[in-house]
Amino acid sequence: MRVLVVSAPLVGHVFPLVPLAVALRDAGHDVLLATGDGGLAAAEAGLPVHDIAPGFDFGRIAMRVLLRHPLIARAELAGTAGTRGAGLLFGALNDQLTDPVVALASEWRPDLVLHEPFAVAGAVAAARLGVPAVRQENSLFDGRELVGATTARLGSALRRHGLRELPPPAAALAVAPPSVATQEGWPMRHASYVGGGELPAWLREPGERPRILVTRSTLTGPGDQGPMPAVVAAAAEVDAEIVLVRPDRRTAARALPDNVRVVDWIPLDEALPASAALVHHGGAGSALGALAAGLPQLATMGPGDRRHNAELVARRGAGLALRPRDITAQSLTQLVSDDRLRTVAGQVSREMAAMPAPADLVARLAALV
Repeated sequence: MRVLVVSAPLVGHVFPLVPLAVALRDAGHDVLLATGDGGLAAAEAGLPVHDIAPGFDFGRIAMRVLLRHPLIARAELAGTAGTRGAGLLFGALNDQLTDPVVALASEWRPDLVLHEPFAVAGAVAAARLGVPAVRQENSLFDGRELVGATTARLGSALRRHGLRELPPPAAALAVAPPSVATQEGWPMRHASYVGGGELPAWLREPGERPRILVTRSTLTGPGDQGPMPAVVAAAAEVDAEIVLVRPDRRTAARALPDNVRVVDWIPLDEALPASAALVHHGGAGSALGALAAGLPQLATMGPGDRRHNAELVARRGAGLALRPRDITAQSLTQLVSDDRLRTVAGQVSREMAAMPAPADLVARLAALV
């Protein structure tokens, strides 16, 4: 079976698709990943990558689109736009991606197209070729809403390829633990892929004090300062070891408290088991990673889907949802000392562990062809 995997050309969108793509490849299927520069890191997993967005600049697209819709732009920066802002942004992006994805599919002739909700160009290509399309969730939203919002803004791409509307997928893969968020489809356990990097030996074992890992987004933009500056400002008053993962230059250049250490890009999933908590920017991958590891988390409420993700985690009781400027020594101390947070995070971890692994879905996907 030949499987074309299609993702928006952004690291945070590509990486969640890699574990299933690798499972398909390991089962003997031919897999081709269609994305952009964000997928080049996935080549380290041994997957062939085709660049469908040469010269891609998401910031330029976002600026052009949101300037035309100032009210939605304001809500998007506040994290209150729901799917409206994402529909605008990724509708414009997919209008550009559809032609190259259809051309690639027409040449490569896949038997199945696997795509994420913000890469509906993959679904268009599948419809054009008459092969099954499968939607794999990579967020904590309901993918049906994301696809609907994106398709509504797709412009003329559907008409260019002889479609009046986007057909429903042959299947959908739901990765959110049901107690946290509702998604349609076959359940599939969240599996992480974080690209390259080596894990230092000292991060493999717990330290003398509880360890708090602090990460930031792979994509930054207006209104997004992330949690690191606030964590550094409060760190000296926290009885914990604080590790900044891939800090920006400005933060890394600061005089840091004695209990703060800095590391470059690391396989985060390998560092989580020896840690006590995770502080992050509110991205779905980080939220799901902490939940899978059973760690309390502090998710910051920022632009896009970050407020949504943080509030879901807090509502479940597995972590805290705060604006970056509201992070204090008290909230960081609560993160490593509140037994209730750890208990609920452990419950969600066991819930996720009971979901089928990506490899368990391979035969079911092959049966669609």
